[in-house]
Amino acid sequence: MNSLVRRHFGRRAAGYEAQALLQRAVACRLGRLCRDLPLPAGPRADLGAGSGLLSRALPALGLLQLDLCPELLQRNPQQPHLVWDLNDGLPSALQGAALLASGFALQWLDDPAGQLGHWCRALAPGGWLALAVPTAGSFPQWHRAAAAAGVACTALELPAADRLLHAASAAGLHPRHSRVLRFSRPHQGGLAVLRHLRRLGADASRRPPLTAGELRRLLAHWPQQTPLTWEVLLLVGQREHTKAPAP
Repeated sequence: MNSLVRRHFGRRAAGYEAQALLQRAVACRLGRLCRDLPLPAGPRADLGAGSGLLSRALPALGLLQLDLCPELLQRNPQQPHLVWDLNDGLPSALQGAALLASGFALQWLDDPAGQLGHWCRALAPGGWLALAVPTAGSFPQWHRAAAAAGVACTALELPAADRLLHAASAAGLHPRHSRVLRFSRPHQGGLAVLRHLRRLGADASRRPPLTAGELRRLLAHWPQQTPLTWEVLLLVGQREHTKAPAP
């Protein structure tokens, strides 16, 4: 899956920020929540940084920019850069981190809840996590249309917010802010939604693509007057000052 995600985002890197309006808005909101965090000493990183939308919104400077896609990192004005597959965990240099931030990246990993637990345990005592991630309540209109059409739903399977929160808590993270938000795109048909995701590079799926006939059936059942809904977990939390027990 990681090579597929890398190719899709790499092909669309040049136009990513023009399409990433929701990602930009959520990054700004997360940045406001992090404005006064008392950061301890230690490394700081943006995990799945892409073009740097989240780092530009955060008050802390000098975040290491990690991403699987070198084409997106080339368009990221923040420094330093590191091409890195987060499915492999974190670089050893980030152990004892003061701040780990991530926006719209965790959902692409093979085990989002497991990796989130690793991120929390990598924090220094008193270190902070700032996270924005789309969760399982997203795209109900797409799921219903696929069920009505009798075709597979090729939307990315997203992690459940409560499972992510449990994983973070089990790894010793105490939430300062935890909220599931819902956002809607304007009233558009299914074809416009799918084209938007393709232009964003966010159309990679673990399921094979629909055939032309299946796509026509899906679009015929897509509600034309209902906006597409995203569910996004915003989490800002601090690692407890005593070391959390191993999982």
